[in-house]
Amino acid sequence: MWISKKPDILASEITPREVFEQRREFIKAAGFGAIGAALASAGLMNSMRAEANSPASGLQKISDFKKTPYGAGETLTPYDDVTSYNNFYEFGTGKSDPKPQSRLFKPRPWTVSIEGEVSKPRTLSIDDIFKIAPLEERIYRMRCVEGWSMVIPWVGLPLASLIKYAEPTGKAKYVEFISMADPKMMPGVRAPILDWPYVEGLRMDEAMNPLTIMAVGLYGEVLPNQNGAPMRLVVPWKYGFKGGKSIVKIRFTDKMPLTTWVRSGPTEYGFYANVNPTVDHPRWTQSTERRIGGGLFSPRIKTQMFNGYADQVASLYTGMDLRKNF
Repeated sequence: MWISKKPDILASEITPREVFEQRREFIKAAGFGAIGAALASAGLMNSMRAEANSPASGLQKISDFKKTPYGAGETLTPYDDVTSYNNFYEFGTGKSDPKPQSRLFKPRPWTVSIEGEVSKPRTLSIDDIFKIAPLEERIYRMRCVEGWSMVIPWVGLPLASLIKYAEPTGKAKYVEFISMADPKMMPGVRAPILDWPYVEGLRMDEAMNPLTIMAVGLYGEVLPNQNGAPMRLVVPWKYGFKGGKSIVKIRFTDKMPLTTWVRSGPTEYGFYANVNPTVDHPRWTQSTERRIGGGLFSPRIKTQMFNGYADQVASLYTGMDLRKNF
């Protein structure tokens, strides 16, 4: 159903309209919020969140990574929310789909091919990538284009280190990231929801920015399958859909990549996808967001330009019309 007035939505879906109307996330969220409110009144919510922030997943711990000042003072989104409320259409369109639907996914052994405008194309194992640069924990805000957000303690390496290792040529102006699309392990790929495989891309200066990382873990553990194992892109000043998951190819090119959501909905999802509270999505406002983990009735918070990272990245877009280049 078309809504003429842009709503201040609670949990809109980043999806084609025919799929959008099938979602029941609002009902699920409402149930969780009501339970959360009751628990809070009983004085139990804080203890539950403390337990949620102590992973008991059985995933491999990452033994050697450096803590950094990134995100100091931020309140982390509970682990259970980070790992159970996901957009990963290769495993289904519902937020709760990826966790159960990805159980048979095997992130090891894993290789990533480096292609395109590089001095020497090569194939790296995930273990090779772990060794390219020291791993760091970066606590970043993550803002979804749908109007919700999280704060996640990622573990990864600067993408700039991987790019330098790849030795791109002078012709490389963009970096393209291609995700796995295996219908045997990824049931969502069997449906023509998107044009598989999932493709994302960055301009070279965006990719080389110190904030951009290739994440291999969160909360001190290797990435869960539903969060993009074994490796995903994290660009904290952009909407979350820019973060390609389960990456198998990194291609350097002289042309702007035609990314998945630009191909699917060019009037709604742009290549740059910078978080911008002054440029609304055609179907909802981007001025505020709902922080996951606070319950349905927690107040919405104001969205910050570039998701609060303007000091580090605004200069990348000097002179650009950010309404046109959305």
